[in-house]
Amino acid sequence: MRACSEEPGRATVVVPEDWMQGRSVFGGLQAAIALRAMRTVVGDVPLRTVQATFVAPVPHGPVTAEAKVLRTGKSASHVEARIIDGSTTLAIVIGAFGAARKSIVEVVPPRRAVEEGEGVVFPYIAGLTPSFTQHFAARFLRGALPFSRTSEREMVVEVAMREEGFTSEAHVLALADFIPPVALAHLDAPAPGSTLTWMLEVLAPRVDDLPLSGWRVDAELVAARDGYTSQSVMLWCGDRPVAVSRQSMLVFG
Repeated sequence: MRACSEEPGRATVVVPEDWMQGRSVFGGLQAAIALRAMRTVVGDVPLRTVQATFVAPVPHGPVTAEAKVLRTGKSASHVEARIIDGSTTLAIVIGAFGAARKSIVEVVPPRRAVEEGEGVVFPYIAGLTPSFTQHFAARFLRGALPFSRTSEREMVVEVAMREEGFTSEAHVLALADFIPPVALAHLDAPAPGSTLTWMLEVLAPRVDDLPLSGWRVDAELVAARDGYTSQSVMLWCGDRPVAVSRQSMLVFG
């Protein structure tokens, strides 16, 4: 986020049109901008969870998030950020930040086995696939592309950012939110969709030592009915589990 201005409790990022997802800025980028505002009011404490509600479409151009601390305890802080357009709230994001605590409980999630193969490249096609997807390189290892009229509920996608450097918190949010909803693969023709809520839990103690390639997203469509869907995602970098997320989405088809 190079074109970013900050002050305590506020961050503004100029978002170009190539980060749009239909009528709105890509949800992962919205969360990243909100997180940028949160970081102006919270110290260098690890991010543990993000919960986002997408209220209305966010247009490209200057996108502003305002943040405030809701509560700070001995080890954890809760911070709220709102993406605003004047007096109108477009998105609400809650972040929980927490210092490490001593615990004997340690559980590492299992990594899903996937057969080796070339997979199917997810193409960027101007005017057809969402604009923001041009910033990613992706390959489907399991599951079907959108609008394939499949009944499969699982999707495994190998993904990388098309830039150099190391991973930031913002990259984790973007990578976890990149894949198309599994429910879209159940449709036989293009139809609009919209995310209602998105929750992400960060599992890795740090991410700034990770490359921007070699990532994998394991997704499962948990349930779908009456146009509402529930999807879970596990984000991996190599063999390291980095984040787990849950998404509720509307599908108009």
